[in-house]
Amino acid sequence: MTRDHDTTTATAAAGSTNGAAPARRTGWRRITMVAAIAGPGLVAANAGNDAAGIATYASAGSQYTYGTLFFMVLVTIALVMVQEMAVRLGAHTGKGLGALIREQFSLRLTALAVFCLLLANTGLVVSEFAGIGAAFELLGVPKWAVVPPAAILLWALVLFGSYHWAERIFLIMSLAFFAYPIAMILGHPDWGAVGHNLVVPHIEPNKSFILLAVALIGTTVSPYMQFYAAAGVVDRGAKPADYPLIRADAVLGAVFACIISLTIIVATASAIGGTGSLDSAAQAAEALKPVAGQNAELLFALGLIGASALAGAVVPLSASYAVGEAAGVERSVSRSFRDAPLFLGLFTAQIVLGAAVAMTPVDVIQLLIGTQVLQGLISPVVLVYLLVLANRRSLLGEAANSPRYRIAATTVVVGVAGMSTILLVQTVLGWFGLA
Repeated sequence: MTRDHDTTTATAAAGSTNGAAPARRTGWRRITMVAAIAGPGLVAANAGNDAAGIATYASAGSQYTYGTLFFMVLVTIALVMVQEMAVRLGAHTGKGLGALIREQFSLRLTALAVFCLLLANTGLVVSEFAGIGAAFELLGVPKWAVVPPAAILLWALVLFGSYHWAERIFLIMSLAFFAYPIAMILGHPDWGAVGHNLVVPHIEPNKSFILLAVALIGTTVSPYMQFYAAAGVVDRGAKPADYPLIRADAVLGAVFACIISLTIIVATASAIGGTGSLDSAAQAAEALKPVAGQNAELLFALGLIGASALAGAVVPLSASYAVGEAAGVERSVSRSFRDAPLFLGLFTAQIVLGAAVAMTPVDVIQLLIGTQVLQGLISPVVLVYLLVLANRRSLLGEAANSPRYRIAATTVVVGVAGMSTILLVQTVLGWFGLA
């Protein structure tokens, strides 16, 4: 299809009396196409840098200083491959993962995928509202006075208001977290130790390290990201010929998101590394003191509110879209409850449940990290579906995984599943006092 497109362009240029003008128009068309297509991969990958993501990365820095950096390099490679497969499926089939799973697998396996996605996403929604509550508590406002109104506002924005307008505001607020790269530099980390830990593996054979490693996987390679990335490509009407641009967006987005994650770990390690696990959002904000000084908590709170509010709406919405695809029912925020009862009902239920659980008197930091552990345990299941679909030549033809790519992708899935299995075994043994 790309060759046909190039031939058509060349023919049009040859038939013109002025070759320069068509060339310029072609250049502008390519720039416009890049601007139109770029986005789903970047947004999906950066979704991990939300409330739970910040808490998990900061906890890694506070507990193990630079000890998880090499592991994060491996996780970055995994995210790049996973996101690339997701957008490739969307571009070459014109369908989201939910629809592909429904078409390519049995009813029971489809139900399993839907259940895992809903379980993971509900946990994420809880963490987002917990993040909103924690952010306002830093500003002196109790969470019981904020979380219910926030839930109603997000629900109303998506169903009745201009969600895209609110999304821009939340994104602007989330830019506060770009202070982490600056904080990392101003924190004067031990660059020798940083470089060493980026290239030399560091593993501690204890449950707390494995628990955090699985949480890092869960928050970076979150199951819903793959559904969102594929759906975003489909919604933009991308074609197979657009795949090179889509691939670039996915890869660059994944790398960029993980670079931000690495800076969070290093900045926190420089500020409070070696002090153990985080106890509060205020402690997590300590890493921003080199940038904001006494206003570190305010800067952290603003970023946390924006990131949590954005994800608090996007995550349940993406899950509803995916389930609607899998069930083959009406799925649109422009529809009424009568027209799309499953889609809008699931979205509403996730908002209500997430806000309700976030209101309970629990340790916010442990809740945030715990939701990422849950995602890390569920990730292997979703990744297996993704890998099988990307391997099928009957579905993708020449765009299916090559033998080498198949081996690399399988290694990623087996590695993620292995970490999850180790954690499960340690947990079960702990119940019987054997670990």
